[in-house]
Amino acid sequence: MRALVLGGYGAVGASLVRHLRAAGIESSAAGRDAARADVLLDLADTGALEAAARAVDVVVNASGRENADVARAAVRAGAVFVDITATTSYSRELERIEGPVLLGVGLAPGLTGLLASEVAATGAGPVEILVGIGAGERHGAAAAEWTYRLLGERFDDPDGSPVRNFTRPQSISLPPAVSSEYRAFPAVRADFADQHVLTAGLGVPVRTYLRMDSRIATLGLATLTWVPALRSLAPTRMWGSDRWIALARNADGASRWATGRGQSEGTAAITAWAVARLAERPIARPTWLHDNATLAELRSSSAADAIEFGAVDGATR
Repeated sequence: MRALVLGGYGAVGASLVRHLRAAGIESSAAGRDAARADVLLDLADTGALEAAARAVDVVVNASGRENADVARAAVRAGAVFVDITATTSYSRELERIEGPVLLGVGLAPGLTGLLASEVAATGAGPVEILVGIGAGERHGAAAAEWTYRLLGERFDDPDGSPVRNFTRPQSISLPPAVSSEYRAFPAVRADFADQHVLTAGLGVPVRTYLRMDSRIATLGLATLTWVPALRSLAPTRMWGSDRWIALARNADGASRWATGRGQSEGTAAITAWAVARLAERPIARPTWLHDNATLAELRSSSAADAIEFGAVDGATR
């Protein structure tokens, strides 16, 4: 298998290329920086992308650029297109493409969908997903931009009501494994794309909440969402750790969780695993990772080597 990684020298992309090569997948980093790219490529030139995609089996978008024409170009060339996006509107565009597109890979979406699918099978809905991000990690520009872009924006709740991002605080108990970094503090709603697909697929309401390990950072998002024009005041670096956590719990209080160090590294490891799986479980149409893999399969793979998993059955909420 051969892979072309768009943005293959960025925060996620560089780690992804390394993981793919370690898995025996011939991989090239593509981008506009001649000093860092294996393949010099401007994503605005979809013709050049289509030509480059003809030489590979898989094109992975780790660039942060969200343009469905890029996916269409890759698919026209005969490649599978894989995207790590968490954006709802863009994901819906990708779902309409006629051809093999793998969505919802990485931590959130990705791991979150696997956790939610397993916990939904153990009890009643609704399902709540918690995404915890370490404020001290040096995130890529695309990840920071995605978060700040949500400020002031609204999305639809499963009950049909509009939800403003970073509102509707909810206390969600976290496991002792992360208690030293994540002190008790509410999480807030955030428009991660997979919650909408999971709601439809699992047949129960699924709601995603976000918090940082820093209570100040979480409170900052909850404040700035009411005055998004002040987003420029948000600091580029904050105190905190690099620990992330993803957790899903059902109405019975059962939960499944996973935690590790470095959001970018975790996203890269799971994405590389998802790409490698395409050789044994190919797709022909837009498919979400949670419809093509299970949590048990991830846990038994080398991608889980640096991830700690846990489960609580029937715990009190």
